[in-house]
Amino acid sequence: MKCAIMQPTYNPWIGYFDLMGSIDVFVYLDDVQLVRRSWQVRNRIKTSQGELFLSIPLKKTSRREEVKIKDAYIDDSQPWRQKHLKAINLNYKKAPYYEEVFPFVKNLIEVPFDKLTDFNINFIEKVKDKIGIRTQTIRSYDLKVDGKKDEKLSNICKKLGCDTYISPQGSAEYLEKEKPGGLIVKNGINLFYHNYIHPAYRQVYGEFLPYMGVIDLLFNEGFDNALKIIRSGRKEPIHYLVFRKNFLQDNENENSKL
Repeated sequence: MKCAIMQPTYNPWIGYFDLMGSIDVFVYLDDVQLVRRSWQVRNRIKTSQGELFLSIPLKKTSRREEVKIKDAYIDDSQPWRQKHLKAINLNYKKAPYYEEVFPFVKNLIEVPFDKLTDFNINFIEKVKDKIGIRTQTIRSYDLKVDGKKDEKLSNICKKLGCDTYISPQGSAEYLEKEKPGGLIVKNGINLFYHNYIHPAYRQVYGEFLPYMGVIDLLFNEGFDNALKIIRSGRKEPIHYLVFRKNFLQDNENENSKL
């Protein structure tokens, strides 16, 4: 059984949904530290001037560096929901699928969750279901698994009975830090890295701009076409030893020249 584990982000890019759709179980990693100004609280839309970040404000706490994603509260004393909808409306009103997509997105943003993790997971789940991804999902908090970094990931895999873990490439920095494959491989779990080439699709406002939040795809291509386009960027996952040799060693060699 294949699984993937990622933090619940706001309006994720389409590669997030491809990873989710390529495995059997997807775990929302919500019981780890929240990083401020991360993808958990902001993402991008396309405008006539280029990309625009939309950010969710959070309530301040006395110990911000220790707040876990599941414990972060949205600050609705700020009119961020109205601002996001105004920006989305302004920049996508000429998109081909505006009429069917805007009410859907409006409902996602206006849903009155006060916790960030509930808001983001609802956003992702609604998009996931609407475009036809049927992967089982679960929150890491509900699994009650301890550990840090690759120890926690391997413990989650073992608890779920997953024999293969598909990792985002960005996690290689700590998965491969101590030894090839880290604790994932040490615990007998097959490790591969997600391999995704961002496909181009039609957009309003000139040349194609990749890595926007998923709603950019929905406004421009519609719900029915979204999954086919997302899957078109999928390549075979990269075995961790191949990834380490072809990507990490190249980076290490480049760094050694500096």
